Order: sequence, then structure tokens, then C-alpha cells
Amino acid sequence: MARRFRGEFHQKVDTKGRVSIPATFRRVVEACDPDWTEGQRPNLVIVYGDHRRKFLECYTIEAIDDIDQRIDAMPRGAIERKMLERLFHGQSHPTQVDEDGRIVLPQKLREKIDLDEMAFFIASGDRFQIWKPETYASEEEARTEAWLEAQGDDFDPMSMLPARSDAAARAEGQR
Repeated sequence: MARRFRGEFHQKVDTKGRVSIPATFRRVVEACDPDWTEGQRPNLVIVYGDHRRKFLECYTIEAIDDIDQRIDAMPRGAIERKMLERLFHGQSHPTQVDEDGRIVLPQKLREKIDLDEMAFFIASGDRFQIWKPETYASEEEARTEAWLEAQGDDFDPMSMLPARSDAAARAEGQR
């Protein structure tokens, strides 16, 4: 089962804030919820963050558990831990995917990113983001284009990947 989100999608948002999660995204949410079984409603966590964040970031249960464990490993009382707890625990909204493959985005979250009739979903590895389509187009697409332009015409994105460990390379060779 896939454990990474891939792709981008435009989805309608109804007046109650319900939006369908793309089917391929739902499969990842299900696969990464250790408590999910067929017929159950899979869980995810929406992190909405502070006033500067213009999107909602949706984490699978496995992904948010990993973050929680890393926060828990930090020294109690450390300002960094307190801030991460606030950002990932306090400024988040646990939710479930309903039987129709939808989630409900509360009014507070829709207002935060100025979301109305349409949402833009974009994959980001073990999480996905929900944007107002116009905001994504004006800010993120422009940022990506500017970055790519700075790389030059012969830029190969694969050149940015770290080298594989010997064990990973051997495992790949055995497939």
C-alpha cells in the first residue's frame, strides 16, 4: 500500500465545509492509520499553524506520531519544545474521513486560509497541503518558478538527492 501522497487536485468545498479527499490520498490516510480497518473511518490531523501560514497541512497518524515522538524526546521546559507543542498540538485539528471520503473543514480553518468554493490539494510526501487555489498559484507557483530559473537550463533535480547508503543501494540491486 502506498505510504506517500503524490499529485495535485482541485476539489469542491460545500457550504458546510465538506471537501472530498482525493481517492489516492484516502488510500494513504488509511494505510498510515494503525487503527484503521475496512469499514472504519480513517483519522488524520490538520495542522493550521500561526497567522503566517496560508495553507492547511494534513498529516497521517503515522506522520504525526513521528513528530510527537521527536517533540517528546526534547528536554521538558525547553522553549523549542514548548513552541513545537504549540504549533503541532495546539494549532491542530484531529479529524476523520467520512464514509463518502470527505472531511469537514471547520469555519475557523476555512477563514484562516480564505477558502470558499474550491480547494487545491498538493502532495508533500507523508503529508498533504490544502490551499485556496488562487493563493497557491500566486505564491507557491511563483516561488517554484523563480527557484527553477535560478538553477539554470541544465539543472537536474536528481542531483540534489543525497547519495544512497551502501545498504540501500544493495537492496535496490536485489529487486
